[in-house]
Amino acid sequence: MGFPHTLYLKPPALNLIGMKKIKITQIKSGIDRSERQKLTLQALGLNKLHTPKEVEATPQILGMIRKVNHLVKVEEV
Repeated sequence: MGFPHTLYLKPPALNLIGMKKIKITQIKSGIDRSERQKLTLQALGLNKLHTPKEVEATPQILGMIRKVNHLVKVEEV
């Protein structure tokens, strides 16, 4: 139970069948970047340059991509 002014919002229903897949490729190095950006690249599963990783396009993944968009290339699959 939260504060009286806190609203409980239901998470949106996910359409698991129609979930889009995207291919992420790291095109620039994480060297000399902030620790936060390095950890975001690691969380996306990117550890080598020019090695693609295929993931589902969830809001969480899209938010992480937005934070490191200058280091990655994104394509729809």
